[in-house]
Amino acid sequence: MPALLSRLLSLLIALLPMSLSAAWTVYASVPPIAALATEIGGTHVQTLNLLRPGDNPVTFAPTPRQLLALADSQLYLRAGLPFEHIWMTRLRQVNPHMRVVDVREGIEVLTMHHAHGMHIPMSDPHLWSDPLAAIHIADNIRRALSELDPAHADDYRRGFEATRRRLQRLDHWIRTRLRQRHAENFLVYHPAWGYFARRYELHQLTIEHEGKQDGARWLTGLIERARRDGIRVVLIQPQFDQRQAEQIARAIGARLVTIDPLSADQETELRRLVEALAEETS
Repeated sequence: MPALLSRLLSLLIALLPMSLSAAWTVYASVPPIAALATEIGGTHVQTLNLLRPGDNPVTFAPTPRQLLALADSQLYLRAGLPFEHIWMTRLRQVNPHMRVVDVREGIEVLTMHHAHGMHIPMSDPHLWSDPLAAIHIADNIRRALSELDPAHADDYRRGFEATRRRLQRLDHWIRTRLRQRHAENFLVYHPAWGYFARRYELHQLTIEHEGKQDGARWLTGLIERARRDGIRVVLIQPQFDQRQAEQIARAIGARLVTIDPLSADQETELRRLVEALAEETS
């Protein structure tokens, strides 16, 4: 009887769903990267991200709880956020055995001159705003997961292929929707859409000029340019102060549209962005 009971217990354990079994712990710097890792890794990974909703990526600092969780992570997906430049050494010290993979590898990065709160030029981390660059990020994640867990490499490949098809459909929709837009410029508070603009041959005018809000003369010039371009939408994001964006929107008769470049659901945010831009030419 004890032997039979032992065999039954072993069978029950073997039949436990994958979600209850051990999974690789993967940390990402921001929700868009974590979401891609979840999409590719499926039930084989538990994906966490450092940046939480509403956190400012410049002033962010990990909590003690996050550092404790990071100590058990097998993989960290780095994207070049400002806080990573400050905290990367500390993150590696917390878990020296954790593999760190830069998801930007193989992608031509843009430079944000004197980005908000920083006094040196730094690379623009928002690569996921370009769906085709996001495919490259996803492939870097697939490769990292396959090297970490070769036994499930085929599953990661299938997850990547599904992600690739989704992002290709999104790219096609964006091109189709923007086809009637003749204006090149669009107005944003924080320069988070550089890769999107590069992919679709647009140019983002930024209120946050070289990491600061400049004087009245520069502001007047920006307002005049926005009026000439017929800009009727000012894009803002929830992580930054919106008062000057509100001032400019009133001056040019535009409305504010909140789009979150750090949201886990980037497809929805990009669709909202494109609809806002297409609306300017309707």
